[in-house]
Formats: sequence, C-alpha cells, structure tokens
Amino acid sequence: MPAVVVLGAQWGDEGKGKATDQLGSRVEYVVKFNGGNNAGHTVVIDGEKYALHLLPSGILSPGVTPVIGNGVVVDLEVLFRELEAITARGIDASRLLVSGSAHLIAPYHRTIDKVSERFLGKRRIGTTGRGIGPAYADKINRVGLRVWDLFDEHILTQKVEGALDQKNHLLVKVYNRRAITVEETVEDLLQYAERLRPMVADTSVVLNDALDRHQTLLFEAGQATMLDIDHGTYPFVTSSSATAGGACTGTGVGPTRIDRVVGVAKAYVTRVGEGPFPTELFDADGDWLRETGGEYGTTTGRPRRCGWYDAVVARYASRINGLTDLVLTKMDVLTGRERIPVCVGYEVDGVRTDEVPTDQTQFHHAKPVYEELDGWSQDISGCRSFDELPAAAQRYVLALEELSGTRISAIGVGPGREATIARHDLLD
Repeated sequence: MPAVVVLGAQWGDEGKGKATDQLGSRVEYVVKFNGGNNAGHTVVIDGEKYALHLLPSGILSPGVTPVIGNGVVVDLEVLFRELEAITARGIDASRLLVSGSAHLIAPYHRTIDKVSERFLGKRRIGTTGRGIGPAYADKINRVGLRVWDLFDEHILTQKVEGALDQKNHLLVKVYNRRAITVEETVEDLLQYAERLRPMVADTSVVLNDALDRHQTLLFEAGQATMLDIDHGTYPFVTSSSATAGGACTGTGVGPTRIDRVVGVAKAYVTRVGEGPFPTELFDADGDWLRETGGEYGTTTGRPRRCGWYDAVVARYASRINGLTDLVLTKMDVLTGRERIPVCVGYEVDGVRTDEVPTDQTQFHHAKPVYEELDGWSQDISGCRSFDELPAAAQRYVLALEELSGTRISAIGVGPGREATIARHDLLD
C-alpha cells in the first residue's frame, strides 16, 4: 500500500483538506508534516462545515489515526481548543498522536510576531501573527522548545530562560513592550502537559512500523508550494517546507517510501498576504471570483487576492514536487463565464518566459500572457463523471492538464465531500 503526499500547488487555500478527507476512508494514518495553526482547512461533510487549523484533516475520518509530525509547530492552546470543539460535535479525537520532537509556540512567539510585523510597516510580510515564524526561527537558532520538554520542568525552565534573555531586550528596548517573565511562560505551557502526555509518541517509529505492515499513509501539507521557505516567493513565504521534501524531514519517513505526490490546485488562483501574484485581478472579475468562490481565509477571515489559473506556477509545482497527480478544485465557481483566461507564460521586461523567475524583482514585474478558453453556463455541481461535464468544461480541464504537465485525476465541482469527479485513482 502507498505513502501519498497531498500538498498545495499554488499559494494555499486550494482545498487540500477536502482532498485529504476524501482519501481518509482508504488510509490508516493522516500526517500533518509542516506549519502550524496559520493554515486552515475547511471540510464539508453531510452539509456540516468543519474548519481545522492545527489538526490533520484525517481526524474527521473514523478509523484513521491522525498524526502531528515533528515538522509542525504546536500552539497548545489552539490544539486543545480545536479538540474540544470537534469532540463537542461528536468526533472521536482520542486517536490523535503528537510527535515529541515537534516544536512549541510559546506566548512570547505570538507577541514578537505581532509587534515585529507592525514594526516592518510597508515591508511587512503579511503573517497571521500566530507566532509561527518566531517559533521556527527559534528552532533553527537552537533555542526552541519541544513537546518532550514539557515533561521535565527543570529543562523547560532553563530553555525558556535562554530564549527570553535575548527576546526581552528586543521587546523592551526596540519595541517598547514589557518584559515577559520566565515564570508566566512556564506556567502557561505546563498547564497542558498532563493532558498532552497520552498523545505524545515517537511518531517516526510509529509511521515506519505502519509502512512495514503495508498500511497506507497520507502526508498532509500546510500552506503550499509557492509559500515554501526555499521554493516559494521568498521572502513572502511561510517558515516551513511546504513541498514534497518536507514530508520526509517533517515526519522521519525516508523519501524511498513515498509512492505518490498529489498537488491540489484551484481552477483559478488565490493568495493571502503580501508578495508577487502575476495573474491577480484588481477589477470586477477579481471581485466576482472572491464573492462567488467565498474567498475569505479559514483562519483569519481575510479577503483573498484572486486571479486566473496560472499554468506557469502549476508546471513549477509539478517540477519542484515531482507531482504524479493534480486535483483541480472549485471548477463550479467558473460556471457562467463566457470566456476564461488562462496564464500560459510571463513577459518580463519585454521577454517571454515559460518558467517562474527565481529572481524576486523579475517575478514582481512578470506580466501574464493569457490564452482564452470557452466557458460554460450549465450547472456542473451535480456532475459525478467527466462525461457529464459540458463539452467546454471538459476542454478546460484537458487544456489545464496539458499546460500544467501533470494528469488531472480529480475535479471538485462543489464544497461537499461527494461533489468530486474521479478520473484516476489517487492511490493506484
């Protein structure tokens, strides 16, 4: 049985949660391998909407073991708030496992995230202010806090002292904020220790043992390819590895054990926060996509920037991740358009290119080169096979498949779990 990575092929919010949820009944483990509660997944089951931020989408599937891997940064307050919320709705959350090597978001991480973003002014990155970046920075600087540290108060106190030595100078002398005490931080974190203890495991061992037993694992990415710390539109990116390679470093499962890599892309494109976005629309078409598609952040409620499908980005995502499949979501949003533009290349300083510029300045100045495809007016939300789609909608999918360089194996035609057209088996 396979190990499958599911990730965003654009700038996030592509519908990865729904794609993961649809595979949930056929897998034994769903593993979140990067990010924190700065990325939200919305899943609709039998008309009920579930908004998940930190928890893996697999927690909604009976019989699946959801896992938070070592590559995730964990805000304990958010974790238990989410667990309580879904438990109150009848979801069994007792199967959740959390890597002891995952890093913690401390209260001072959230404080620094918010004040530093304001301090940047026009140079702001557009973070969610949830402490994700500062927690990852501490991880790389080797002054981070890990889940295991919660179970040794002496070690935890020492690590918090070391972290706050520098941070308090920054808060007081640069940002004119009050110093944060070691005692209040330790007390805040320790209140969750005993509740968390039964969930904590060496998840690398758990996952590799599951593969040895020929069980199926699904690795779920937070954020998306174009927000990856190495391969995204730096510096307007997240602080973790959101591409396929992150599934290995974020879980302790080797690359030779990964069988399939599934990218998820909207039939158009959105992004939140700052940074380049070549196909962004600033007119009525952009407003139409936003309102018709309900393009407001799951985590923040922020309106998303909207644009037409970018095949250059799709090809880039295919190459960077080694995609085997694409899941195309929100096709139904485009219903009613007479013509639908698709970006097939860029023009940078008068020169045509078919690749994503790695130079930040060039990407900022990239202008989309469009081809227009026929639209359709028929309601497609009830379609359950490719042949049921209007001819123009079929041609749109086939054109995107050719332009993107990866087969489109599933098509989302509505928000519900059942509103999907399967063209190829994602697990075969």
